[in-house]
Amino acid sequence: MKEIKPTIVIDTREQNPLVFENCLTEPATLTTGDYSIKHLDTLFSVERKSVSDLTSSLTQGRERFIREMLRLRSYEFRRLLIIGTRQQIQDHDYRSRAAPNAILGSLNTFEIRYSIPVVFIKSRSKAAEQVEIWARYYFSEKIKQAQSIIALTDPQASHKEGKV
Repeated sequence: MKEIKPTIVIDTREQNPLVFENCLTEPATLTTGDYSIKHLDTLFSVERKSVSDLTSSLTQGRERFIREMLRLRSYEFRRLLIIGTRQQIQDHDYRSRAAPNAILGSLNTFEIRYSIPVVFIKSRSKAAEQVEIWARYYFSEKIKQAQSIIALTDPQASHKEGKV
């Protein structure tokens, strides 16, 4: 059976969107996050931050960022994707006066408090690849789940698919 690729939805407010090489994209206003999957936008969400965006979100924009994390935790698949490295933060390689330990401590606290995995990826191109990988695997699992439900509720479906 041919692989069906997901369409990645890019939030219209995303200022400098990632460029995806292997999936179609579509702009839309997302409730939460910067990237999702068409028709699964209430289940899958990736919030992307650069290191400088992150430090700003954890300082001046902290209340807004907390609201975003609260919304994000309701998604079945959720990620906070940071383009950059922990080492950049440890080395204070950003413009904020916030101490590296404060930034990393907040990030660790948010990861635990809101059950949101935090993933650091060095480059925008690698980040785009990772979002595509997550989207493809998640989409594939949802298709398998739907097929299982159809097979359970329609005994003829398994005969049509050659499963029995």
